[in-house]
Amino acid sequence: MIMVAKSKGVSKKSKIKREILLDIDFHDTSEISVPPRLIDQVIGQENATKIIKKAALQRRHVLLIGEPGTGKSMLGLAMSELLPNEELVDVLCIANPKYPNHPRVATLPAGHGARKVEMDAAVAKKSGNKRFIVSLAILFGIIGYALIATASNPSTQPVTLLVAMFVGFFIFFMLNQSRSRTEMLVPKLLVDNTKKEKAPFHDATGSHAGALLGDVRHDPFQSGGLGTPPHERVESGLIHKSHLGVLYCDEIGTLEMRTQQKLLTAMQEGKLQITGQSELSSGAMVRSDPVPCRFVLIAAGNIETTRNMHPALRSRIQGSGYEVYMRDIMDDSLENRRKLARFCAQEIVKDRKIPHFSKEAVEEIIYEAQRRADKKGQLTLRLRELGGLIRAAGDLAKERNEDLVSAETIRSAKKLARTLENQISDSYAEDRKLYKIFNTEMTKVGRVNGLAVINQKSGIVMPIEAEVVPAFSRREGKIIATGQLRIIAREAVQNVSAIVKKYVGKDISDFDYHIQFVGAYAGVEGDSASISIAISILSALENAPIRQDTAMTGSLTVRGVVLPIGGVTAKIEAAVEAGIKRVIIPFQNKDDVKIEEEYKSKVEIIPVSNLLEVLRASLPKEYHYVANKYEELDFEALGKNDKKKTKK
Repeated sequence: MIMVAKSKGVSKKSKIKREILLDIDFHDTSEISVPPRLIDQVIGQENATKIIKKAALQRRHVLLIGEPGTGKSMLGLAMSELLPNEELVDVLCIANPKYPNHPRVATLPAGHGARKVEMDAAVAKKSGNKRFIVSLAILFGIIGYALIATASNPSTQPVTLLVAMFVGFFIFFMLNQSRSRTEMLVPKLLVDNTKKEKAPFHDATGSHAGALLGDVRHDPFQSGGLGTPPHERVESGLIHKSHLGVLYCDEIGTLEMRTQQKLLTAMQEGKLQITGQSELSSGAMVRSDPVPCRFVLIAAGNIETTRNMHPALRSRIQGSGYEVYMRDIMDDSLENRRKLARFCAQEIVKDRKIPHFSKEAVEEIIYEAQRRADKKGQLTLRLRELGGLIRAAGDLAKERNEDLVSAETIRSAKKLARTLENQISDSYAEDRKLYKIFNTEMTKVGRVNGLAVINQKSGIVMPIEAEVVPAFSRREGKIIATGQLRIIAREAVQNVSAIVKKYVGKDISDFDYHIQFVGAYAGVEGDSASISIAISILSALENAPIRQDTAMTGSLTVRGVVLPIGGVTAKIEAAVEAGIKRVIIPFQNKDDVKIEEEYKSKVEIIPVSNLLEVLRASLPKEYHYVANKYEELDFEALGKNDKKKTKK
């Protein structure tokens, strides 16, 4: 078994590594140039950028699948910059006097549509002014006639004048409410590309059907000539506004199947009629001519998105475009570190509110990228989260009146910008300490401090208890686990039962094994608690106490081999925060550990490769004979197998 103790020498070595994270010499990020094109600002997605360039040249659709914050939306914006220049158009919706509920659609070069509407509106305004003057003249004429007619009979004048005013105002009102033919023919500008030189880009993420596909507004006053003309109630959708440009839709699988079908039709035909999305409104009767919508679709999401996509829509993208998987880590090379330094400069330039970073601060960001990658020799590509840390550090520097953001400010910002999962983990730890749900002192039989992560971001201590009792059934014992275990966790418990049978060396069918994940109210997923389960059962079987100053994490094969797990850094830091002094981890995760400097002197990290090493590390010295006994049993079993093979 290999012990890795955190000594002063190791700490110095760590600092030396931190000093050579970058091989370029600069004072602060203001000296780092930022590429003008968005496609050149994308980091770590070489395959994706290559495909986006090809897709832009040939106007192909693209499906981007990956974790949030890896650059999908930036690639969508970059596509709009790369699209070949085409003559953009304005789209007009024109009244159809013969069939009012079937408005016509016309296209004009960009800028001409707005001028056409202005000219027709000016003519209509003149017509409206004339009608107002005429109606006003009629009103005064009726009142004047009433005054003249009743001049010889003053007693009837008040009543006659009142009736005349009522009639005059009614005629005035009706004339001004009704529209002239000229006004009715003023077209509506559906898509305005005036002064636009680049291809349009529209983000349709989370849009409802009407906003995406277009809609017809409901008008309850569709009688007596008081209603709004149908062509004026037509509203264009984002697919129409994205004509000759890019339509970006993240989490496309969340769209209704009917909406996805309409989107597929628009992609195939390059045009789509606009009609009311609600069958109960007056807009359902209106259906425009097909409106052009020859856009490039950049669809995005995670693996779950592909399961919720309409098969025909995905097939369309596959048949006339590309599917790209976005990486969430990249190699930890000097070249990629330089890209992260440039990323810092990019975020500062985009934000425009925070000061520049010193070289030491940039190196601290690179170190954080190493930590968040959770894998040796890798850097994280979840850059939105890293950008959040950059902004938090910048805000803190502004508060401190710093000209440059320092490495110390970055370290302070890490505490300030803790995720919800981190804060929940802290709350759990405090509550469990207060009520002594887990213990970090002395020893206890059948109880192990396991480690888990919340949403792959924050570690948490999860105590596991086991109790072995005589079985009620004569046929076989049972393994009973509580704690809302999900599929993978349940399978891990079953695998541990095979390991126990192998290592115990005796018939275990006479016992029932009760396993409790203490305080796991939200459920347990994954198999990283396998070694904790196995050790708690063996401890209960042998009545051998487990060190409570020790926590452990690791997956386990049915042959007792400890396999690597995820989130090892977050788990170790959570253990330290809980007051635990020793952490057992899989040997293959040894180089993945990137804990903060403040934790290194507080914890002893013990890499292990098999179950026997876990036993030795978790038992007090006076109980090491238990591990030795299991080792002897294991060797005996191997010897027997070898002899059988030799005889054959």
